[in-house]
Amino acid sequence: MVRQIVVDADACPVKAEIEQAAKPFGIQVVLVASFDHKMKENPGVKVVQVDRSDQSVDLYIANHIRSRDILVTQDFGLAALGLAKGAICLTNRGQEYTDSSIDYLLERRHASAKLRRSGKHTKGPKPFTEEDRKNFLHGLTKLLKYLQEIEKE
Repeated sequence: MVRQIVVDADACPVKAEIEQAAKPFGIQVVLVASFDHKMKENPGVKVVQVDRSDQSVDLYIANHIRSRDILVTQDFGLAALGLAKGAICLTNRGQEYTDSSIDYLLERRHASAKLRRSGKHTKGPKPFTEEDRKNFLHGLTKLLKYLQEIEKE
């Protein structure tokens, strides 16, 4: 079964939905954020706060994520590290990162960075909607039910 849900929490818009989905399954949620972001511990929710430097949250998660964890992040590089360690990795919109999709996403990120460095403008992500929030909650709940079922077999 899932050990814990680890959240790259600095810019995560679905923290409440993660807590809501994890609670009925008794799964620990670990919110990792810099000291700049005020986080509240609740029953079943552990808050880990790290220094403000650029990659502190990512480094903490990379050093603590393990197989059978779920990682929620919008950072492709962090998702690649999570996948390499056997974690299930999800975007803030509920899509699952896979070994086959992460290579494409990293390559696209690199190409966009090259364009920006040369002065070109690239599009950012679409605005996060209530529909995205509902889809995330539904998708995470469905994943947790599925993982619970295969654990029983």
